Amino acid sequence: MRKVKILTDSCSDLSPDLLEKYDIDYARMNTVYEGKTTPADLSWTAEEAHALYGIMRNGGRVTTTQVPAEEFVRIFTKYIEAGYDIVYVGCSLKQSGSVNTGTVVARKLMEEHPEAAVFCIDSMNACMGEGLLAIRAAELVSEGLTAAEIAEYITKNRKTVNEYVTVHSLDALKRAGRVKAASAFLGNLMGVKPIIISDANGDQVSFKKAKGRLNSFREITALMKASIREPEEQTLYLRHADCGEEEVRTLKDMLMTEIPVKDVHVGLIGPIIGASIGPDAVAIFAFGEEVTYTPEA
Repeated sequence: MRKVKILTDSCSDLSPDLLEKYDIDYARMNTVYEGKTTPADLSWTAEEAHALYGIMRNGGRVTTTQVPAEEFVRIFTKYIEAGYDIVYVGCSLKQSGSVNTGTVVARKLMEEHPEAAVFCIDSMNACMGEGLLAIRAAELVSEGLTAAEIAEYITKNRKTVNEYVTVHSLDALKRAGRVKAASAFLGNLMGVKPIIISDANGDQVSFKKAKGRLNSFREITALMKASIREPEEQTLYLRHADCGEEEVRTLKDMLMTEIPVKDVHVGLIGPIIGASIGPDAVAIFAFGEEVTYTPEA
């Protein structure tokens, strides 16, 4: 049986310690600012994150690209030639075309290397929702499953990831086209903090609202407490977009008090997700009830 390698992309927001622990590699997307294109590196430092979010706080617009075809060629070829089958867990197709590009590249490479199998999966998630599925896939590698078996499992269970996000301001989401300008204006004016989830279709949608920052923390904690399953067996993942240490500590303590998880792993929202969601966003992720919610038309 061939070895199996798990790959993801820059949207997964897996921190360097998790990439190393689970032996996961990733395909790089890019950020673009003032005409300069920079690979979206998940090993960025707190100082580098602060600089990017500082651009956005000062009104600058950072845009992003999907994974370029040549990057897929590079990373797929690297592991195929090393004797691996590949499972690529990619960002939701509702948010990036990377999985489609990866599928085209994979098909061509498998014609050149008929002994190899490359599976490209739409995770229907982003940020650590995508990252959680990549971690689960890596655990299945250690359990001896084949690439085909892992791809089938991840596809079947991808909507058991529960995600709850809240943002300080809707400005970045408005600029990225994630919310309507009128909604952003009213939300900012009234101090309303939207609660965002990844819905049953893999779209990021506004699910609920809370008045004020602390109440938004309480709301996402309550939502996760209600939806998580077997918390004692899980690590809950908290990601933030350059928030203050005290805010992060407040939310982490709230989560650990209310939800009996093994641990809360804290990390940064990476440059790709960060460019869309903006500074001071916070997001929490764990496995739980299957997500069936879709907004009314």
